Amino acid sequence: MTTNMPSDLYAVADFCLIPMGTGESSVAEYIAECHRVLEKSGLTFKVHGYGTNLEGPWSEVSKAIHDCHAAVHAKGAPRVATDIRIGTRVDRDAPVGDGNYHKVQRVEEILARDRASVS
Repeated sequence: MTTNMPSDLYAVADFCLIPMGTGESSVAEYIAECHRVLEKSGLTFKVHGYGTNLEGPWSEVSKAIHDCHAAVHAKGAPRVATDIRIGTRVDRDAPVGDGNYHKVQRVEEILARDRASVS
């Protein structure tokens, strides 16, 4: 384990922001507004079907999610709920901006190895 703990942990997060009380069945306009906020944040992120992967310093990740809430409220959603999962590690250096990518890449490598051994 690293003995020099960083002052701000590097966080790899997945969050699902849910606008509520909008009177609409689609929330795409609200999610697009959150996407605009994330673009301005400068953090690494990837939107997927039921949420967003986001990574960077813990304080900046938290601020970006906060700013998404504020922007979605400003767009007219009276309520916003968010489910968040955050992971950190201090046992080795995480490549900044590639944390989620490397997690997926590692699983894909294992599956490719499995397929190759079956062939």
